[in-house]
Amino acid sequence: MSQKAIDLRRLVIKAFHIDQVEFGEENRVTTDGKLVLDKGILEEITREEEYIESIDIQIIKPGEHDRFTNTIMDIIPVSTKVLGKIGEGITHTLTGVYFMLTGVDTEGKQTHEFGSSEGNLKERLYLNRAGTPSEDDFIISFDVVLKAGMGQERPGPTAAHRACDKVIQIFREQLKKFKGDLAGERHEYHDVVRPGKKRVVIVKQVAGQGAMYDTHLFAKEPSGVEGGHSIIDLGNMPVVLTPNEYRDGIIRSMQ
Repeated sequence: MSQKAIDLRRLVIKAFHIDQVEFGEENRVTTDGKLVLDKGILEEITREEEYIESIDIQIIKPGEHDRFTNTIMDIIPVSTKVLGKIGEGITHTLTGVYFMLTGVDTEGKQTHEFGSSEGNLKERLYLNRAGTPSEDDFIISFDVVLKAGMGQERPGPTAAHRACDKVIQIFREQLKKFKGDLAGERHEYHDVVRPGKKRVVIVKQVAGQGAMYDTHLFAKEPSGVEGGHSIIDLGNMPVVLTPNEYRDGIIRSMQ
């Protein structure tokens, strides 16, 4: 007689769709599909980060991808924990919009190691793939100019990721307060153990050898930076994660 399956943890992701992104006098996101960006916050963030020379934000609307971009360091969703920790509880996330982190230094050297992606965004970014925006999504370009030579040193790219995360956190704090019943989508996932059945382990190899070739785990927020630990600092040792932790954004690639 087979034993009953054991439900270890439950993750609920509620999605709120954004169909309008614009500049304004405050950083604000609303449940009726509007996200407003205020560039005024960038000066303060730049002062806080010693390795950053300047930051610029641009709004890329659907269909406006025929434009120059510096090297793409990351595509970042806006998600936040409402209840519980990463991998369980409730997560709120935005659809229809992504942040795109790009980098270059004051001498024009792109922030990359074994291959850069600067050039025409239309040719450098594959849309409609897992982990990338769709052709109908807004992209918020967060372009960081690092001080000379810092694009190839770990503190430089880390500062760029941290700066972008500070802006995203402003929207996360508002997203936490959204009423869940207003979400346009609701997805529920369970980590289940089935006694007597085969045990399955998926091995994922991540980068951990340099400035951009680094991976952060265990941040406080999904796909976040604050509180995260570098796989390099962890000695590039194996780390066991649950399916829902992976699904909820516990891994942050620093490339």
